[in-house]
Amino acid sequence: MGAGRYKFINSDQMRISRRKPKKIAGPIVRYNEWIRTPQVRVLDETGQHLDVMDTPKALALAREKGLDLVEINPGAQPPVVKIIAYGQFKYQKEKEMRKQKAHAKAVEVKGVRLSLRIGKHDLDVRKERAQSFMADGNRVRIEIILRGREQQHADLARKILEDFVSSLPDIRIDQPLERQGGVLSMVVAKK
Repeated sequence: MGAGRYKFINSDQMRISRRKPKKIAGPIVRYNEWIRTPQVRVLDETGQHLDVMDTPKALALAREKGLDLVEINPGAQPPVVKIIAYGQFKYQKEKEMRKQKAHAKAVEVKGVRLSLRIGKHDLDVRKERAQSFMADGNRVRIEIILRGREQQHADLARKILEDFVSSLPDIRIDQPLERQGGVLSMVVAKK
């Protein structure tokens, strides 16, 4: 290997990457001088409605208390603002966003695999498993993998798959039966 393939750099040229934690993106909130409307509906730090007043007067009231004027509902007429510490408000909003993100459950596709030589008991176990997946709100991919000489009996595999799906109560077919190589599969979900 020749030295021309590698680039040698001095230690002062090296870049150090420090990853910063990702911030949860939320809506942009206007506060203090960035509030552009001439009049606002003001709430104090306890949430009590004060009055509709001019924005400079509301800002002076907030500064008098040593707090910020934060726009809470910009869509209202006039916009609703609250006298509160902006850092505290921002922290509460990020906390709510994290909580919502933690409670949001993504729908997963769970798998149930059958075979051509599956027994009745195993079929019943797979059926119960598929029903429990769908009860949790997930979709279920049911598949049969055909190996070797089994590929000649795709019609038998199709019948096993269709019988299995028809034995499941209250389902809808999200993805119809399809064959890709030696794999027959379909995706079902609860109605």
